[in-house]
Amino acid sequence: MELLRERLVESGWKDEMKGLCREYIKMKGQNNVTIDDLVHVITPKGRASIPDPIKADLLQRIRTFLISATV
Repeated sequence: MELLRERLVESGWKDEMKGLCREYIKMKGQNNVTIDDLVHVITPKGRASIPDPIKADLLQRIRTFLISATV
């Protein structure tokens, strides 16, 4: 998880998600937005925008781990 966080920060993904949250809050008004609203709106966009190289690297690391764990 820590590796994923680092890679997302390095790629600018985290800042992009912060920006989307801020835009949504400005659009709806600060007093009209809950955390659940943000999660509901941002989650699909966040998942879809994770860079492919990060996904591929993590998938490879998981595969390597699973192979080594079964030996």
